[in-house]
Amino acid sequence: MSAEAPTDTVSADPAAAPAPAAGAGRRTLAVMLLLTALGAVLVLTAAGRVWAEGMAGTLEVSVTGGRISELPAGLALVALAAAVAVFAVRGAGRLAVGALTVLAGLGAAASAAAGAGDTAALDSEAARKLALTGSAATGVGHTAWPWVALLGGLLLALAGLLTARYGRGWPAMGSRYEAPTGRVPAKRRAAAADSPADLWKALDRGEDPTAG
Repeated sequence: MSAEAPTDTVSADPAAAPAPAAGAGRRTLAVMLLLTALGAVLVLTAAGRVWAEGMAGTLEVSVTGGRISELPAGLALVALAAAVAVFAVRGAGRLAVGALTVLAGLGAAASAAAGAGDTAALDSEAARKLALTGSAATGVGHTAWPWVALLGGLLLALAGLLTARYGRGWPAMGSRYEAPTGRVPAKRRAAAADSPADLWKALDRGEDPTAG
């Protein structure tokens, strides 16, 4: 009589399978939010700093990034709003939000690069200070803040790429409030179906509506 060698069986737990995917989804979501927040802070901070400076006669003149172009700050706010919208949409909506964030980030970066060498706003400020139309600033110099804004725009674009690539697996706002997919016991369905009027009628008949 020959004894068969015991074979090891690996039991797979279906409930444990989604756990790694859910953890990865939360990590990529956290990275997206971090990139969005950091990118927006860089762009908005840079927009409020001096980008160009020079002289108008004997007067010093300077202009901030917001004076040169309102696009970087405006597009950074769009990207922030898109990050919030991620929790309100699903499926193809996440892809659309990601694409919008990519465009906003690239637009902020491009407008910051264009404003890095712009002198029109500085010349306008020089003309205002001298009260002479057509005056131009002299000894013009540019700071590094436009490039900080450009970096922030690229971070926003990267956040948008993450949303487009991984957004479908991220949790959505209100998912905890969805109706359960399992069957509801018959007793609970009956209790839910009873309206207050039905309960009062039962009491009038001398019945105990809580019995059973």
